[in-house]
Amino acid sequence: MPAKRAFLYILKCADSTFYIGTAKNVPKRLVQHNSRQGAKYTRSRLPVRLVYVEGPLSLTRALRREFQLKQLTRTQKQALISGRLIVKMPR
Repeated sequence: MPAKRAFLYILKCADSTFYIGTAKNVPKRLVQHNSRQGAKYTRSRLPVRLVYVEGPLSLTRALRREFQLKQLTRTQKQALISGRLIVKMPR
């Protein structure tokens, strides 16, 4: 059986905060976020827009990457999104 594939994504919320998540289908997940069916965090910060995507990755690697990027500061996240920062994938 093939490994499950997923994408890591970053959303920019209406209040300029970032939301980092993992999904198998990013466009579908973006629609869910903007229709208030996504994460509780984004429901009060609509609309959200997609600013960064990585993948496809194995589901395990995507979740590890999500945790890794959530540890970054806001400035580091902005640099990653703009391509000015490269963060090596966790093992």
